[in-house]
Amino acid sequence: MKIVFLLIVLAASLVVVLRYIESRSIFFPMKGTPTTPKDIGLTYEDVTFQSDGYKLHAWFVPRDHAKGTVLFFHGNAGNIGHRLDKLHILNELGLEALIIDYRGYGQSEGRPSEKGLTHDAEAAYAYLTKTKGVSADRIILYGESLGGAVAVDLAGRKPVAALITEGAFTSVPAMVRASLPFVPTFALALRFDSLSKIGRVSARKLFIHSVDDEIVPYSMGEALYGRAKDPKEFLRLRGGHNTGFFDSAEIYTEGLHRFTESLNTQRGGQ
Repeated sequence: MKIVFLLIVLAASLVVVLRYIESRSIFFPMKGTPTTPKDIGLTYEDVTFQSDGYKLHAWFVPRDHAKGTVLFFHGNAGNIGHRLDKLHILNELGLEALIIDYRGYGQSEGRPSEKGLTHDAEAAYAYLTKTKGVSADRIILYGESLGGAVAVDLAGRKPVAALITEGAFTSVPAMVRASLPFVPTFALALRFDSLSKIGRVSARKLFIHSVDDEIVPYSMGEALYGRAKDPKEFLRLRGGHNTGFFDSAEIYTEGLHRFTESLNTQRGGQ
């Protein structure tokens, strides 16, 4: 009995340690926003709204005669202040954007968690549709890396015009198996299981992934694309996980332009 008890205690301790390490390995928030869209010549609105009682911070970057509204979910590190390049590209393509910091990131209150990020995405969607009055058929969800999982989940539950993912993974357990095969995945609390959710997304989809991605395997982008229902497209880049959009700038911007223009054509025909 004593041995069994010790084994149970050891297993429980292992789970606690693994979940602590897991949380610290997934979320890398940075507080504060040292730069703003104004630094690159963009007009913007400082936005706050509530999610589970926490005040979240976001930027709304308007565009005259906008062709659509992007709801942007960033990756697991940094904050919205590190995504100015993306905001500039979207603005150049004629798109307005709402980019949010999840709880615990930038100027947003709270601590990040899988459930929390899900609620933050819902709060951002509600802000766009209710406060800003943006119709669902104009909303384009854009998620990079971890943000791809947030966007996939939201797109499966809310009406949107389109879903774009960049460097998205299939699930946290799959990422752990790919990089740390010795870690038991049964003990993981975080799932972010996009592979099981992508089939629920009926909106048009664009999957962007770099064949050189050193963090999220290219095969995961292919797996998400393969599991997704039509209509869907895949944009293949070269370059690193965080630099593919820059290393393949022409392919990236032209691919985004084609996709977003096709949304306008479809909307105009309805």
